[in-house]
Amino acid sequence: MGDAQVLAFTLAAAVLTIAPGPDTMLVLRNVLRGGRRDGVLTTLGICSGLFVHATLSACGVSMLLMHSATAFHLLKLAGAGYLVGLGLQSLRHAVRTPTLADRLEAVVPPGRRARWQCFREGVLSNVLNPKTAVFYLAFLPQFIDPTEPVLRKSLLLAGIHYVEGIVWLVALSILVDHTRRFLLTSAVRRWLEGLCGAVLMGFGARLALERQ
Repeated sequence: MGDAQVLAFTLAAAVLTIAPGPDTMLVLRNVLRGGRRDGVLTTLGICSGLFVHATLSACGVSMLLMHSATAFHLLKLAGAGYLVGLGLQSLRHAVRTPTLADRLEAVVPPGRRARWQCFREGVLSNVLNPKTAVFYLAFLPQFIDPTEPVLRKSLLLAGIHYVEGIVWLVALSILVDHTRRFLLTSAVRRWLEGLCGAVLMGFGARLALERQ
Protein backbone atom coordinates (compact mmCIF):
# COMPACT_ATOMS: atom_id res chain seq x y z
CA MET A 1 0.00 0.00 0.00
CA GLY A 2 2.80 2.38 0.94
CA ASP A 3 4.69 1.67 -2.27
CA ALA A 4 1.56 2.31 -4.33
CA GLN A 5 1.00 5.63 -2.54
CA VAL A 6 4.58 6.73 -3.16
CA LEU A 7 4.38 5.78 -6.84
CA ALA A 8 1.08 7.63 -7.27
CA PHE A 9 2.52 10.73 -5.62
CA THR A 10 5.66 10.51 -7.76
CA LEU A 11 3.63 10.51 -10.96
CA ALA A 12 1.33 13.31 -9.80
CA ALA A 13 4.22 15.46 -8.61
CA ALA A 14 6.04 14.92 -11.92
CA VAL A 15 3.09 16.36 -13.83
CA LEU A 16 2.97 19.35 -11.50
CA THR A 17 6.73 19.86 -11.77
CA ILE A 18 6.82 20.28 -15.54
CA ALA A 19 3.73 22.54 -15.63
CA PRO A 20 4.90 26.14 -16.31
CA GLY A 21 4.44 28.58 -13.46
CA PRO A 22 6.12 31.44 -11.57
CA ASP A 23 9.01 29.21 -10.46
CA THR A 24 9.80 28.22 -14.05
CA MET A 25 9.69 31.84 -15.18
CA LEU A 26 12.00 32.88 -12.34
CA VAL A 27 14.56 30.23 -13.30
CA LEU A 28 14.43 31.27 -16.95
CA ARG A 29 14.84 34.92 -16.03
CA ASN A 30 17.88 34.26 -13.85
CA VAL A 31 19.53 32.00 -16.44
CA LEU A 32 19.08 34.67 -19.11
CA ARG A 33 20.56 37.26 -16.80
CA GLY A 34 23.41 35.39 -15.11
CA GLY A 35 23.88 32.01 -16.77
CA ARG A 36 23.56 28.42 -15.66
CA ARG A 37 24.89 28.97 -12.15
CA ASP A 38 22.16 31.45 -11.29
CA GLY A 39 19.52 29.10 -12.66
CA VAL A 40 20.79 26.17 -10.61
CA LEU A 41 20.97 28.24 -7.41
CA THR A 42 17.45 29.52 -8.01
CA THR A 43 16.30 25.94 -8.54
CA LEU A 44 17.87 24.84 -5.25
CA GLY A 45 16.04 27.63 -3.46
CA ILE A 46 12.71 26.81 -5.07
CA CYS A 47 12.95 23.12 -4.29
CA SER A 48 14.13 23.75 -0.73
CA GLY A 49 10.90 25.65 -0.14
CA LEU A 50 8.99 22.40 -0.65
CA PHE A 51 10.30 21.08 2.68
CA VAL A 52 8.97 24.20 4.40
CA HIS A 53 5.49 23.54 3.03
CA ALA A 54 5.68 19.83 3.87
CA THR A 55 6.72 20.57 7.46
CA LEU A 56 4.00 23.19 7.95
CA SER A 57 1.43 20.86 6.45
CA ALA A 58 2.48 17.96 8.68
CA CYS A 59 2.44 20.16 11.78
CA GLY A 60 -0.97 21.56 10.95
CA VAL A 61 0.21 25.15 10.77
CA SER A 62 -1.03 25.47 7.20
CA MET A 63 -4.57 24.89 8.48
CA LEU A 64 -4.54 28.60 9.23
CA LEU A 65 -4.57 29.30 5.50
CA MET A 66 -7.61 27.11 5.01
CA HIS A 67 -9.68 28.59 7.85
CA SER A 68 -8.51 32.21 8.07
CA ALA A 69 -9.43 34.38 5.10
CA THR A 70 -7.31 37.21 6.49
CA ALA A 71 -4.17 35.08 6.79
CA PHE A 72 -4.64 33.68 3.31
CA HIS A 73 -5.24 37.13 1.87
CA LEU A 74 -2.12 38.59 3.50
CA LEU A 75 0.09 35.74 2.31
CA LYS A 76 -1.43 36.01 -1.15
CA LEU A 77 -0.68 39.73 -1.32
CA ALA A 78 2.88 39.16 -0.09
CA GLY A 79 3.49 36.55 -2.78
CA ALA A 80 1.86 38.68 -5.47
CA GLY A 81 3.91 41.72 -4.48
CA TYR A 82 7.10 39.68 -4.59
CA LEU A 83 6.38 38.36 -8.08
CA VAL A 84 5.49 41.81 -9.36
CA GLY A 85 8.71 43.18 -7.87
CA LEU A 86 10.77 40.51 -9.63
CA GLY A 87 8.96 41.26 -12.87
CA LEU A 88 9.66 44.98 -12.58
CA GLN A 89 13.36 44.27 -12.02
CA SER A 90 13.43 42.21 -15.22
CA LEU A 91 11.63 44.85 -17.25
CA ARG A 92 13.95 47.57 -15.96
CA HIS A 93 16.98 45.48 -16.89
CA ALA A 94 15.52 44.69 -20.32
CA VAL A 95 14.79 48.27 -21.39
CA ARG A 96 18.01 49.89 -20.24
CA THR A 97 20.62 50.88 -22.80
CA PRO A 98 22.93 47.91 -23.54
CA THR A 99 26.59 48.28 -22.59
CA LEU A 100 29.75 46.51 -23.71
CA ALA A 101 29.38 44.18 -20.74
CA ASP A 102 25.91 43.20 -21.95
CA ARG A 103 27.35 42.17 -25.31
CA LEU A 104 30.03 40.07 -23.62
CA GLU A 105 27.43 38.23 -21.52
CA ALA A 106 26.62 36.03 -24.52
CA VAL A 107 30.03 34.42 -24.05
CA VAL A 108 30.84 34.86 -20.37
CA PRO A 109 28.04 35.16 -17.78
CA PRO A 110 28.63 38.29 -15.67
CA GLY A 111 28.41 36.60 -12.28
CA ARG A 112 27.54 39.95 -10.72
CA ARG A 113 24.81 38.60 -8.46
CA ALA A 114 25.62 37.03 -5.12
CA ARG A 115 25.01 33.31 -4.83
CA TRP A 116 22.61 33.73 -1.91
CA GLN A 117 20.55 36.27 -3.84
CA CYS A 118 19.47 33.70 -6.43
CA PHE A 119 18.87 31.05 -3.77
CA ARG A 120 16.84 33.49 -1.66
CA GLU A 121 14.73 34.51 -4.64
CA GLY A 122 13.89 30.86 -5.26
CA VAL A 123 12.99 30.15 -1.62
CA LEU A 124 10.78 33.22 -1.31
CA SER A 125 9.08 32.56 -4.64
CA ASN A 126 8.04 29.11 -3.39
CA VAL A 127 7.36 29.81 0.28
CA LEU A 128 5.27 32.94 -0.40
CA ASN A 129 3.03 31.05 -2.83
CA PRO A 130 -0.20 30.30 -0.91
CA LYS A 131 -1.30 27.88 -3.62
CA THR A 132 1.69 25.66 -2.84
CA ALA A 133 0.87 25.73 0.87
CA VAL A 134 -2.77 24.82 0.32
CA PHE A 135 -1.82 22.22 -2.27
CA TYR A 136 0.52 20.45 0.16
CA LEU A 137 -2.09 20.61 2.91
CA ALA A 138 -4.79 19.10 0.71
CA PHE A 139 -2.64 16.80 -1.44
CA LEU A 140 -0.12 15.15 0.87
CA PRO A 141 -2.66 13.56 3.31
CA GLN A 142 -4.08 11.53 0.44
CA PHE A 143 -0.77 9.60 0.29
CA ILE A 144 -0.28 9.12 4.04
CA ASP A 145 -1.95 6.34 6.04
CA PRO A 146 -3.30 7.32 9.47
CA THR A 147 -0.92 4.81 11.10
CA GLU A 148 2.20 6.31 9.46
CA PRO A 149 4.41 9.01 11.04
CA VAL A 150 3.00 12.09 9.34
CA LEU A 151 6.05 14.35 9.46
CA ARG A 152 8.48 11.69 8.25
CA LYS A 153 6.19 10.61 5.40
CA SER A 154 5.52 14.24 4.42
CA LEU A 155 9.25 14.96 4.24
CA LEU A 156 9.77 11.77 2.19
CA LEU A 157 7.15 12.87 -0.33
CA ALA A 158 8.59 16.38 -0.40
CA GLY A 159 12.00 14.79 -1.04
CA ILE A 160 10.61 13.02 -4.10
CA HIS A 161 9.12 16.27 -5.34
CA TYR A 162 12.46 17.97 -4.61
CA VAL A 163 14.42 15.51 -6.77
CA GLU A 164 11.94 15.84 -9.63
CA GLY A 165 12.09 19.63 -9.43
CA ILE A 166 15.90 19.63 -9.37
CA VAL A 167 16.15 17.33 -12.39
CA TRP A 168 13.62 19.28 -14.46
CA LEU A 169 14.68 22.83 -13.64
CA VAL A 170 18.42 22.14 -13.77
CA ALA A 171 17.99 20.49 -17.17
CA LEU A 172 16.00 23.53 -18.27
CA SER A 173 18.73 25.83 -16.93
CA ILE A 174 21.42 24.00 -18.89
CA LEU A 175 19.37 24.05 -22.10
CA VAL A 176 18.54 27.75 -21.82
CA ASP A 177 22.15 28.57 -20.90
CA HIS A 178 23.45 26.87 -24.04
CA THR A 179 20.87 28.75 -26.10
CA ARG A 180 21.73 31.97 -24.32
CA ARG A 181 25.46 31.67 -24.96
CA PHE A 182 25.55 30.40 -28.52
CA LEU A 183 22.32 31.28 -30.30
CA LEU A 184 20.95 34.52 -28.90
CA THR A 185 22.17 38.05 -29.33
CA SER A 186 22.25 40.45 -26.40
CA ALA A 187 19.18 42.29 -27.70
CA VAL A 188 17.13 39.09 -28.02
CA ARG A 189 18.19 37.89 -24.57
CA ARG A 190 17.14 41.18 -23.03
CA TRP A 191 13.82 40.95 -24.90
CA LEU A 192 13.26 37.45 -23.50
CA GLU A 193 14.16 38.63 -20.01
CA GLY A 194 11.60 41.40 -20.39
CA LEU A 195 9.05 38.81 -21.49
CA CYS A 196 9.80 36.70 -18.41
CA GLY A 197 9.41 39.82 -16.29
CA ALA A 198 6.02 40.59 -17.83
CA VAL A 199 4.87 37.00 -17.23
CA LEU A 200 6.03 37.17 -13.58
CA MET A 201 4.05 40.39 -13.14
CA GLY A 202 1.06 38.69 -14.75
CA PHE A 203 1.29 35.78 -12.31
CA GLY A 204 1.52 38.25 -9.43
CA ALA A 205 -1.48 40.27 -10.63
CA ARG A 206 -3.57 37.15 -11.11
CA LEU A 207 -2.62 35.88 -7.67
CA ALA A 208 -3.60 39.19 -6.06
CA LEU A 209 -6.91 39.52 -7.90
CA GLU A 210 -8.25 36.00 -7.86
CA ARG A 211 -10.65 34.89 -5.18
CA GLN A 212 -9.65 32.50 -2.40
